[in-house]
Amino acid sequence: MMRTANPFALEVIKDSLLSIGEEMFIALARTSMSPMFYEVLDYACGLTDAKGNLISQGNGVTSFIGMLSPMVQHILDKYDGGNKLSEGDIIIINDPYVGGGSHLSDVGLVMPIYFEGELIAFSANKGHWTEVGGKDPGSFTNNSTEIYQEGLQMPGIKLFEAGKVNEGIVEMIATNVRLPQLSLGDMWAQVAALRTGEKRMKELCTKYGKSTVSSTMDNLIEQAEKYSLKELRELPKGTFEAQDFIEGDSSKGGPYPIKVKVTITDDEFICDFRGSHRQVMNPVNCSYYGLLSSVRVMFLAIIRPKFNVNEGLFKPLRIITDDHSIVSATRPSPVSMNFEARIGGAELIWKALAPLLPDRLTSGHLLSVCSVLLSGKHPETKEPFLIVEPTLGGWGAGEGQDGQRGQFCMGNGETYNMPIEIAEARYGVRVENYGLRCDGEGAGQHIGGSGVIRSYKTLSDGQELTVSFGRHQFQPWGMNKGENGSSSYIKVHKENGEVIGPFGVTSRLKLDKGDTIHLVTATGGGYGDPAERDVQAVLRDVKNGYITVEQAKDKFGVIVNDKCDSIIGYTELRQ
Repeated sequence: MMRTANPFALEVIKDSLLSIGEEMFIALARTSMSPMFYEVLDYACGLTDAKGNLISQGNGVTSFIGMLSPMVQHILDKYDGGNKLSEGDIIIINDPYVGGGSHLSDVGLVMPIYFEGELIAFSANKGHWTEVGGKDPGSFTNNSTEIYQEGLQMPGIKLFEAGKVNEGIVEMIATNVRLPQLSLGDMWAQVAALRTGEKRMKELCTKYGKSTVSSTMDNLIEQAEKYSLKELRELPKGTFEAQDFIEGDSSKGGPYPIKVKVTITDDEFICDFRGSHRQVMNPVNCSYYGLLSSVRVMFLAIIRPKFNVNEGLFKPLRIITDDHSIVSATRPSPVSMNFEARIGGAELIWKALAPLLPDRLTSGHLLSVCSVLLSGKHPETKEPFLIVEPTLGGWGAGEGQDGQRGQFCMGNGETYNMPIEIAEARYGVRVENYGLRCDGEGAGQHIGGSGVIRSYKTLSDGQELTVSFGRHQFQPWGMNKGENGSSSYIKVHKENGEVIGPFGVTSRLKLDKGDTIHLVTATGGGYGDPAERDVQAVLRDVKNGYITVEQAKDKFGVIVNDKCDSIIGYTELRQ
């Protein structure tokens, strides 16, 4: 029997749908096994309607915003529009060439939700597992030549069928990964989060009726689409272009040129990446779904919604690519470091539109996830350890504001860095240094945000380092006469005095006890003429150590005394 809901009840349902995504998110964090989940929050949870349209989401990783709904829609296609699904099913998927989106390490789980025998919604989540097998520990492979080297591929198979777990799949995962306790522990946490979503959704339908809940979901999507169209009409119209490079390992080809044409009309936002480099035998490719996820993030930055994200916001968005492109790769191209292409593609849109929308978009940022993978044996327990983590860096300055310091790139979003205490307790390293990189680059009327310097000293022999830092060959771009930022790099000081680097990419670099790894990330681009920076702001920069006395004079035309507490003159830059 259909119930009639008043407007107040409809608002309660809307808020309840949003809170379900958040509750799923918290449930996953509290039950997970790996620091990638409970410390870094490298995952996302959400609900879709019965057609796979995103309704609500709780996410740590921004790029996962665009991955849940394609993942669910692929499951619907694969299982005959849902006709071959049943209550209690849970499907596992990490295939990047279908709905999986990014790379094999990001594993998704999908659960159909039924009420009174009818499919009404899906709960879904996606998270970065510490291990999915492959040729390298951590499955973070920056020198693979095909996806078969990167780990276990799960194309959307039933982990649970009608409530009963498929023990064969669990055994297969345990056999193929190096750290099954962590990977399977996180998998069960994902299952718990899905069931939390199912439980709350059924409670909502019991209280208000499934028809009312379904119509409310439709209403949310419709309202979001109207909002997007309204915002589009206020943007500059026309076609705007930008180009840049995906770096990767220069010894294997690269850098690879990419380009975009952004066309804005009253009812469409078209991102045309045709003409970008073809897919390569280097794991910096991304699939179309990977590109889609990051472009969606960029689109949100431009239209600035004041409410939680759902599928309706993306209705005006169109993405065009060449077949077999580096930003739309197909099997068997490697995609382990896919974030270099998908975030690079999204930042191209940023670069094309920032001069037109300086109140919304800043100068260039560190761009890369700057992934770090360090493996070895713990010096005390002798057990294997594995560090898998992104790295903080600098964002660009914008109209009326300096760049943000020590932040993750746009693809990471609300994730967190690994606390020093956790790193030193669980891994075979000592953190020698962790601070801002105050190099004075990114000068402007508003200065680019500082990058970060993090130094690990190895405490055992036989450790191996794999890193991939973008923005090593090309700096974050400045805007409106602002200077470019600085490059990211890695340098290793061996215990014997040898220095390796600086470099941007390395694979399984052998390390000995006492070696020190210096991880240095980019400072963001500046905005505006440096000579127009407020002189008191320059003085504060010197006091805070962001720039030196010499840089204040040479870049900003401000002469500061030796005590760094007053301005004693100006150079010709200020005249």
